[in-house]
Amino acid sequence: MSLIPATILTGFLGSGKTTLLKRILSEAHGQKIAVIENEFGEENIDNDILVTESKEQIVQMSNGCICCSIREDLRSALQLLAAKKRQGLLDFDRVVIETTGLADPGPVAQTFFMDDEIAESYLLDSILTLVDAKHAANQLNDRQEARRQVGFADQIFISKTDLVAQDETDALMHRLKHMNPRAPQRAVHFGDVAIKDVFDLRGFNLNAKLDIDPDFLKEDDDHDHDHEHGEHCDHPSHQHDHAHGHGHHHHHDDDVKSFVFRADRAFDPAKLEDFLGAIVNIYGPRMLRYKGVLNMKGTDRKVIFQGVHQLMGSDLGPTWAEGEARVSKMVFIGIDLPKDILLQGLEQCLV
Repeated sequence: MSLIPATILTGFLGSGKTTLLKRILSEAHGQKIAVIENEFGEENIDNDILVTESKEQIVQMSNGCICCSIREDLRSALQLLAAKKRQGLLDFDRVVIETTGLADPGPVAQTFFMDDEIAESYLLDSILTLVDAKHAANQLNDRQEARRQVGFADQIFISKTDLVAQDETDALMHRLKHMNPRAPQRAVHFGDVAIKDVFDLRGFNLNAKLDIDPDFLKEDDDHDHDHEHGEHCDHPSHQHDHAHGHGHHHHHDDDVKSFVFRADRAFDPAKLEDFLGAIVNIYGPRMLRYKGVLNMKGTDRKVIFQGVHQLMGSDLGPTWAEGEARVSKMVFIGIDLPKDILLQGLEQCLV
């Protein structure tokens, strides 16, 4: 049986997760989707798309999808679904897990790698995070869960942009980009998102052949999000703000931050492995997501690596093209990570 793709849907209370989910489930896309709902959700999927209000753990929906509410833990729910699929008792193509608005997506993502039985049945496709434009500023200021959800995202959907001024949306997008430069952002209206923007994104391939994000090595995709933005910053994306007369740029000292490491020299594999092992050992719980395309001594192929918390995976990618600049690039997203220690340590791992 081929691996079942799984998508984690996260976002703070009221950000529109259930609206998006209902839209996905009611669209005629011909896919059978199993939804795992965390029972503490602020709003369960409406019963009008359920065939029955039974108290069973798994409920069939009117469109052929199924809904499973978590009674014990995610692991047992995933195992139950996979077993029923193998036995021919349930027919579904993929799984969507809707977390509660207060959930940290980290442990949910780790379930797919820590447990052999789950890893042999499922492939974690991506983490989708919904951000509520109207309330995001306060939520990001006050709640670490909201910041973590942004840090973990492979794709960010911004809801309720129609309720705020354009400059507020721009400021929010700038802030989110600073927290997580690797996740594309898109404004969505009432969960109106094309299926192709939700499924098969391959944003989170830790245990499969890792795909290279084609934009990952571009120079201009992250504006070097590794310096603090003060009021007098001459950052290129800020000049745009000033030109529109929005006043000075407010600096948010978010604890979830990202920074990028680039190098033209190759890495020494043994040194890098030792250093990353030590860093992950100490700072793993604070390292939300990290990934890289590396130029490694001793191979003509790109080495792709990424991780979440203490879990790291790497794989050989395609061969460096003739004439292609062999640049290593790594991005780290985490909570109060010691940037200087990381950058110096990585520098010392170069040949």
